[in-house]
Parts: sequence; structure tokens; C-alpha cells
Amino acid sequence: MMLTIEPLRWGGALALSGAYLAMCLGFWRSSLARTRPAGGAADWLVVHASQTGSAEFLAERTAVTLALGGLDARAACMSTVDGAQLAAASRVLFICSTYGEGDAPDTAARFAGHTMAKALDLSQLHYGVLALGDATYTNYCGFGRALDAWLLARGATPLFERIDVDRGAPESLAAWQHHLSHLAGTSDAPDWEAPAYGEWRIASRVHLNPGSVGAPLYRIALLPRDGDLPAWEAGDLAQVSSPLDPDRPREYSIASVPGEGRLELLVRLQTRDDGTPGAASGWLCLCADGNDTISLRLRAHARFRLGTNAARPLIAIGNGSGLAGLRSLLKARIDAGVNANWLLFGERNAAHDFLCRDELEAWRDGGALARLDLAFSRDGGQARYVQHLIGVHGDELRRWVADGAAIYVCGSLQGMAGGVHDALVSALGIATVEAMMADGRYRRDVY
Repeated sequence: MMLTIEPLRWGGALALSGAYLAMCLGFWRSSLARTRPAGGAADWLVVHASQTGSAEFLAERTAVTLALGGLDARAACMSTVDGAQLAAASRVLFICSTYGEGDAPDTAARFAGHTMAKALDLSQLHYGVLALGDATYTNYCGFGRALDAWLLARGATPLFERIDVDRGAPESLAAWQHHLSHLAGTSDAPDWEAPAYGEWRIASRVHLNPGSVGAPLYRIALLPRDGDLPAWEAGDLAQVSSPLDPDRPREYSIASVPGEGRLELLVRLQTRDDGTPGAASGWLCLCADGNDTISLRLRAHARFRLGTNAARPLIAIGNGSGLAGLRSLLKARIDAGVNANWLLFGERNAAHDFLCRDELEAWRDGGALARLDLAFSRDGGQARYVQHLIGVHGDELRRWVADGAAIYVCGSLQGMAGGVHDALVSALGIATVEAMMADGRYRRDVY
């Protein structure tokens, strides 16, 4: 599935190196251990509001940069920050993505709905805001801008003007680093460079929905041209740089796990207004063959990994190419012997759009999927979408959630994501949904 930005997804500037980050975090933690008493609060708080992990990675690197200058800093998710903490803080840096058309990302939903509704006195607070977004959207950097305006209205003092970042623009990130260097009093902070693309080849390509009224969708298996298959986790992303548009990589959910011996994508063929195929999807689905080199690199997607939900019951909900991200999660759990899995999936017609049908039915029949519920919107009379399944199976959903289940949603932002969210609120109540979101038991990867 194709995405372009955070919160939908970002391109190359934010494809951060996991190994490098681990090294920096090790230095940072050891530095903090020397400068902060156990259990004490940091002098600098770096708060991230992230949908796919880009803001979180930038927050961790920001804290590392401050620590390199000897400052006592820590990064924190906005879901863990409340009004009392802000009222007690003196220096906070915010790194915020925007979800959809100007909304707060899931990790900041409670903060936006509750903390920002309060008339707090923040006159003691000095702050900075790095707002992540995409200028093609009407409410560009909408949440970051709203947060900046709210802080100003509450009496907080900006350390510097808000920095808006259009699709990971390097010059904007460089401006943020420049301010950090001044704050930390250091000029030797490391560059935040993206890792290089690797060379891959297409091992197989299968058209999954021949005869569909929707756009063609392909299951594409890739292998490195040289060397071993790199490691990734279920829920992670692959960035592809098309030779037709190399400066704007596209991101896709990885549909496989490393144990399968290949990296798989589910790619929907996109078509421009003039009828020509999209640069990346056209390259992957139509043009490239096994002799061509696919420029690809991996990006960790911490917010959609299983993490602490690995042993919980899992309710996976999605539509279309969103099955890619859900399949990798289900496959990882099945391989680990965890069978408390429920998939709710929607598409157009059962005859043409029942993606990966043989595999899903085999999982269900073998007990690896405890439930498989399907909605095909163009079969029969009234349109029935995946969100309608939530209402139909509301009692069962509540039982699973009461037993500790996590909910993962993957697929289209328009229509599906909002419909599923509203259906979950109706079935579970807004308080439960917000609590699950804050606790990481409700996670979304939508585009």
C-alpha cells in the first residue's frame, strides 16, 4: 500500500538507522544515569506525538543531541503527559505529527481532547515545536500548529519559532538541529542521515484480484540481490525508490515475516489523472522484472509492532491492501503458537477480492484464526463494510476486549478508518477506546 508522510508515512529523511539509534540511546542513558538522581525528573522533556514512529525517532535523537551537550533530557510519548506535568515543567520540546486532515495522532488523542481543553497557566514554560506534515493537505501540520497556538494562549514562551516540516524536508530538520546545537552548546551533534537503499530483485509477482472492479492488486515477493535477508518485525515498513521519481520514496506495509525467506508487499496499482500508472506502483506492478534492481530499505514501525501485545488476544481489522500489515502480525503470532486471533476484513466482491483466500481459510480451519469475519460491499443488496461487522459482533468484541485483547487496524484512511473508529466507540464506549489507545492496545496504520 502506498503512503507518503507521517502520520500516513514519511519518506527518506526520516528512515532512521536502528543500529545507530541504539548506540546513541546507550550513550544517552548512561549520560542520564550520571546526571539525574534515580526517579528524578529531567530538566528537558522531549514530547512526541507519533502515528507511525517518525516523530518518536526524532524525539529520541533530539534527546540524544541534548545529552551530548551535557543536558539532562528524556523523551516521552504525549500519551503519558498531562496538564500537571506541563504546569510543573520549565523546558519542553514537542515533536508532533498530524493525522489525516489536521487531527492529532492516536498517541495524542487524549492530550488533545482533555489537556488542551483546560485553561492551564503555563507562564513558566519555555518550549519549541517541530510540526510534521504534508503541504498538499489543507490543514498542513494542523496538530502541531494547534498545539503551538494553545501553548502561546496559555502563556508559554517559545524558545524559537515553530518549525514545519513538509514530508521530511532536510532543510527543516537541519533548522531544528541548529536550534538544538545552540540549546546544548555543542556543534558536534551527528547528522540525521537516512540509511542507503539496498539492491533487491522481484522473485515473484501474483495478480490477486483479476476481474475486480477495483484497481489491480499484486502480491510481490522480493529478495536481496546479494547477501542475507535483513531482519525486520511484523508491522514494519519497506520504502521503495522508483527510478521514475527517486526523490519521493513510497512506503508499503511488509506482508511477510523473515522466517518465510522473502519480503512480501501487497501493492495496489495507482493511476494518475491522465491514465498513466503511478511512479512506484507502476514500476513494481507492471514494469520491473527479475532482472531489474529494486531500490528498497526497511523502516521500523514501532507503533504497529506487536510489542507488549504479543501474548494478548488480537483483533485485526482492515480492508484492501491493508491486509498486508495485518497478515504479517497474524503470521508472526501463528508462528509463535498464539492462536487467539480474530480477523475482520472487507473488500468489494467475494468472487474477485477475497485476498489470500486459501491461506486465510486454512488458518481458520486449522485453528490459527479463532474467527474470520468478512464483509464484501458489492455482494447482495445494501453495501456492507468491515465497520458494520463490529456492530454485528459487538457482544463478542466486548468479550475479547474484556479478556485483554488488542485491536490493530490497517487500511484506507478515507471511509474505513473513521467508520471503524466510530463503530468501536459505539461498541466499547469512548472511555474504553481512549484508554486502549493510550495503553497501546488500539493501534492504527491507515493511509
